[in-house]
Amino acid sequence: MPRTPLAVLDLIPRSSGDSISTAVRNTVELAQQAERFGYQRYWFAEHHLNPGVLGASPTVAISLVAASTSTIRLGSAGVQLGHRQPLAVVEEFGLLDAAYPGRLDLGLGRSIGRSKPPTAAEKASDRANVAAAESAFADRLREGPHSADRYTPNGLLIPKQFDVSRLMANSKGKLELLLDLLQQPGAYTPDYETQIDIITGLLAGAHTFEGTPARAFPGEGAAVQLWILGASGGSSATLAGERGLRFAASYHLSPTTVLDAVEAYRAAFRPSPELDAPYISVSADVVVGETDEEAAELAAGYGLWVHSIRTGAGAIPFPSSEEVAAHEWTEDDRELVRDRVATQLVGSPRTVADKLEQLRDATGARELAITTITHRHSDRVRSYRLLAEEWERRGN
Repeated sequence: MPRTPLAVLDLIPRSSGDSISTAVRNTVELAQQAERFGYQRYWFAEHHLNPGVLGASPTVAISLVAASTSTIRLGSAGVQLGHRQPLAVVEEFGLLDAAYPGRLDLGLGRSIGRSKPPTAAEKASDRANVAAAESAFADRLREGPHSADRYTPNGLLIPKQFDVSRLMANSKGKLELLLDLLQQPGAYTPDYETQIDIITGLLAGAHTFEGTPARAFPGEGAAVQLWILGASGGSSATLAGERGLRFAASYHLSPTTVLDAVEAYRAAFRPSPELDAPYISVSADVVVGETDEEAAELAAGYGLWVHSIRTGAGAIPFPSSEEVAAHEWTEDDRELVRDRVATQLVGSPRTVADKLEQLRDATGARELAITTITHRHSDRVRSYRLLAEEWERRGN
């Protein structure tokens, strides 16, 4: 069996009591250590208005660690195209590629954005379709294949769907604020497929606008790997397959729908100059300790951290064991985070490596992206080291 490389997915987390400067220094050090441990990629996510997650700009984050590393690939997971222009994305990665050639992965995510305001006629014709789609979506959440926990043949847990309607209600105010702060007044977001086509065209030097060639300097000819990010079997997975691009599926963010995502990608895949066969990376939340018991202690703050996100407050600084012990949980709150807590891979190196092999085999992943957050930075670095050593020992 071919090796399954490991990658790091970094949110630039901040722990309670730490400064922003400390969190940034920790990220630079972790990238250096990850390179020594043998991780193939170091990716940065993009998040905003979160006191405990500081990865606001993948391109800036890449530039912070690039000069301190030399071989590990660096990338975005991903650039949020809901408020970004394709030309700016290509030019920024073109600059990075000029300085650090052959090391860049451009991961593209859909994210939120304001659509072009519809005309009165479009509103009238769309109203019935929108109502039907909303009704079908609600039925799927209540009665769909993920209404109860299930396991794949090799034992991978696929938990039941959490209450998406509650999450959306909790997050509505924050999402509206993000749109006001990130998107220019009166601007709208083109459809995702158009944005991807513009980016690929600019990188290849083949994009035209109303018959006029558009050349991105820097950017054109940059040796970046393109990835599409997706959390379900929706249009992102299908688009990645149709374009023959690499696909990053999220078990850590949406464990309920990861199998839908990879199956939709494979079904839609068409060979391209980039790839002759599907290529999938799957992400997982992981904490490794010397023993299962120690790892469980290190991961104790995860549920409270996820709770802060799903209640709409934004990710809090990762809590200490004392803060976790002082928190009073309700059953309703536990249910809100149950799927994420149940699918965090926690334990000794052997325990976690076994679970990662389950994830790889169930999804057919060619790579696994590991995101680890603990309160103490030293425990986080050690978790990555222990996992890398066990993975190498198994010959994965």
